[in-house]
Amino acid sequence: MQSKGDGPPRTFSSSSGEEEEKKPLIEYPTVYTFKVMGRQESDFVEYVRGLFRRLMGSEISPDSVREQPSSRGRYVSVSVSVYLLSEEHRRSIYTQLHADERVVYYL
Repeated sequence: MQSKGDGPPRTFSSSSGEEEEKKPLIEYPTVYTFKVMGRQESDFVEYVRGLFRRLMGSEISPDSVREQPSSRGRYVSVSVSVYLLSEEHRRSIYTQLHADERVVYYL
C-alpha cells in the first residue's frame, strides 16, 4: 500500500526489469458503491443513509441505496452508490466506516 505522497502506483515489468507506469485502478470522478453490513435493526438502513449524508455533505437519493438481508435475517447489507471526486475522499469514507461501532463489515 502506498502513502498519500508516493505518487501513482507503479509496477515492474517481469521481462525487462524496467519500471513502467501503471494506470490507477479507479479514475476520478466516478460513481462508487460502498457495501456496509450491520445487525438487522429497524433503523440500520436509515442510519447508514444518514452516515453517508454527513460524509458526502448532501442528501443521498433513495435510488442510491439498496439493502439485502442475510439468509438468517440477523444482518443486513446496505449498498450505497455515491459520486466521488478523489481517492482521498474514498479513503476518508472507509476510515469513518471503520471507526463506526454499528458497522460490522464493509467493502
